[in-house]
Amino acid sequence: MARISDNLSQIKDWEELSVHANSKIIDAKGPQRLGKIMLFILVFFVILLFLPYRQTIPGKGTVTALRPEDRPQTVQNQIGGRIEHWAVIEGQEVEKGDTILVISETSQSYFDPELPTRLNEQLAAKRGSETAAVQKIDATKSQMDAMTDGLHLQMKAAENKVLQAENYVRIDSAELFAVQKFYETAKVRLERYEVGYRNGLFSLTDIETRRLKLQEDYAKVISQQNKLSNAKQNLLNAKIDLGNIRAKYQESISKAESDLSSAISSKASAQGEIAKLRNDIANISVRRGLYVVRAPQSGFVVRTLKAGIGENIKEGESIATLQPKSPMVAVELYISAMDVPLILDTSDVRLQFEGWPSVQFSGWPSVAVGTFAGKVYSIDKVSSAGGNYRLLVSQTKPVPANDDPWPPQLRQGSGVFGRIILRAVPLWYEIWRQLNGFPPSLEKEPAESKEKKL
Repeated sequence: MARISDNLSQIKDWEELSVHANSKIIDAKGPQRLGKIMLFILVFFVILLFLPYRQTIPGKGTVTALRPEDRPQTVQNQIGGRIEHWAVIEGQEVEKGDTILVISETSQSYFDPELPTRLNEQLAAKRGSETAAVQKIDATKSQMDAMTDGLHLQMKAAENKVLQAENYVRIDSAELFAVQKFYETAKVRLERYEVGYRNGLFSLTDIETRRLKLQEDYAKVISQQNKLSNAKQNLLNAKIDLGNIRAKYQESISKAESDLSSAISSKASAQGEIAKLRNDIANISVRRGLYVVRAPQSGFVVRTLKAGIGENIKEGESIATLQPKSPMVAVELYISAMDVPLILDTSDVRLQFEGWPSVQFSGWPSVAVGTFAGKVYSIDKVSSAGGNYRLLVSQTKPVPANDDPWPPQLRQGSGVFGRIILRAVPLWYEIWRQLNGFPPSLEKEPAESKEKKL
């Protein structure tokens, strides 16, 4: 009986246990709900894959200026000198032409305070030398003109003497010819008289008279020959005198031309020295104006690169860094070389500046918060360090209605993160592209730049 009661108690415990176990069993409707949720997620994911996704190219860079004159520059002194006075402090705003630094002279060549006066005196002296050279040139030309006139007169007289001597030679030659004919005639007559004398036709007196006549005619021939010889000698002397006059004139003209060349050379030398002195005077005037180093444009003195008073600075040495006022701000982004061919000159860019809270969604720029619009301005023709290419991005003008203009507090050199906006593709295509490492797709072929068209 006891064993039967024990069995009954055990059966009662098992019933309670089974009831308790049944209460712990999961309701059969739970897996159905889970399946519906998973199916909903799958459908949502499939629909999500076909949603439009905007392809972008990311890039990092810094804020810069679009124009070179708007970028930070170093102010340099054009001449060497000694620092005498600083007129600015770091961070100070200056206008164009404001004094930044005053220096004093350190070159011995410019120590004399009366140097411009001394140079003006030298200039006046050189101008006097130039005037004297001009006067000498005029005098030499006048002398040459007078010598030319005198030569013409002397040459005319000498040529007349030569003509006169030639006429005398011709006259004497004719007279000699006549005298010789008379002498030959007298000689023939004497021979006939000699024959007649031997034949008794003429007397001895007639023969002697004829002989004396022959001697007189012979003497006339000798005299006329001497006269002709003298005429020829006079002609030769006249020609020699004519040649001497020409040689003397040529010598005098050559000497005068030499004097003229010397005077012209003196004038040119004086003019050269005058030009050099005028240049020195102008340089002194300009140099004294360079003792004050002025701001080349309006801006802010970021940093002074020299310190103290009395320090010597060299020519062309940088003395301060100046940030121009109101620069045309731009952004330079560095993009991978693989993505550069896909970027157009008119591509839109979304920018995220350091210091301005923002949330940027890759692929959905329309829902980005705190980003700013930009437009690609130019792309470098050569790569920068690291093989990346630099893009200059300017502010979109006019500013889109749903965007804010770039913050005026932007400072050059601050960091920027940007995304260049490309075409819209399905999300599944973008996932597939990213998994395979393919570049983004092109919406259209990039247009050639104006430089290439030209």
